[in-house]
Amino acid sequence: MTNDREEILEDEDELYEHHRIVVDKGQSPLRVDRFLMDRLPNASRTKIQAGIDTESVRVNDKPTKASYKIKPLDVITVSLPHPPRDTDILPENIPLTIVFEDEDLLVLNKPAGLVVHPAHGNWSGTLVNALVYHFQNLPTTRNGTIRPGLVHRIDKDTSGLMVIAKTEYAMTHLARQFFEHSIERTYNALVWGLPDPAEGTITGYIGRSVKDRKVQAIYSDETKGKWAVTHYKTLESLRYVSLLQCNLETGRTHQIRAHLKHIGHPLFNDATYGGDRILRGNPVGSYKAFVENAFKLLPRQALHAKSLGFIHPRTRAWLQFDSDLPDDFQAALDKWRNKIVNDER
Repeated sequence: MTNDREEILEDEDELYEHHRIVVDKGQSPLRVDRFLMDRLPNASRTKIQAGIDTESVRVNDKPTKASYKIKPLDVITVSLPHPPRDTDILPENIPLTIVFEDEDLLVLNKPAGLVVHPAHGNWSGTLVNALVYHFQNLPTTRNGTIRPGLVHRIDKDTSGLMVIAKTEYAMTHLARQFFEHSIERTYNALVWGLPDPAEGTITGYIGRSVKDRKVQAIYSDETKGKWAVTHYKTLESLRYVSLLQCNLETGRTHQIRAHLKHIGHPLFNDATYGGDRILRGNPVGSYKAFVENAFKLLPRQALHAKSLGFIHPRTRAWLQFDSDLPDDFQAALDKWRNKIVNDER
């Protein structure tokens, strides 16, 4: 059974709940934290306090204090991780490659092939199972599934950097950064063809394809999807394929994969989006054998979350992390480089 269903359950933005409440005209003075406990289902005092501390709860577009007493027609906005539902997750001793850790969070380098969270077809062997094993009392998120520490996600067969929250405070603060799209994320992608222009921005409304529910499509109609923005830049042109840098403004499901497919340059060996066949060059003879060998070196989509930057929830310092291309990606890239050099001799 494939894991594509797991990969398109939700956008990163949907890991959080967003509320806008206009206080009734007849509302008597009441502390904002107590007001929200009555208005938000399953929201604990701890979660609301964390939201206030991280400025994720605002009154009239300004940060507030728990002691603030609401007034009629106040506008309260809230951005918090979803509350959990009781769901058992089996701890599993799955190794993690941790590149940074302190009392608030950790940054890890996820290998390709590791599913992020349990879902249909993948109830074990996931990153969440590993997190439950290695760390105690991680904050939970998402109404319907417990996902300890998760504030964002990357696809099963995409490798690269992820940040994990270790406290409720860090979870809420990072959730706000993702919601406001202030976190910087850079991906490396190997794609078919040479994009023209070599640098640009891809936009559109992303939603599930009407032809294939496992695939995301790009629409011009806002009723069919959610607005998404990807900036790309060609780092290296290799005649048949190109190495791109992609920066995300939004966190939609399969965003880079769908956007690059949309402009005619699917990821190399992305079976879901048609990149697992020869799309440039004559598919016969020695060239066909060469590409098939490259597919074997990199048996998944050529996408790696290379860098990650965000504000530390507690220190407010800017943290920036970078990761090397994994061996399979590097091997396929080097193979293409060597081919171009040999062809030019």
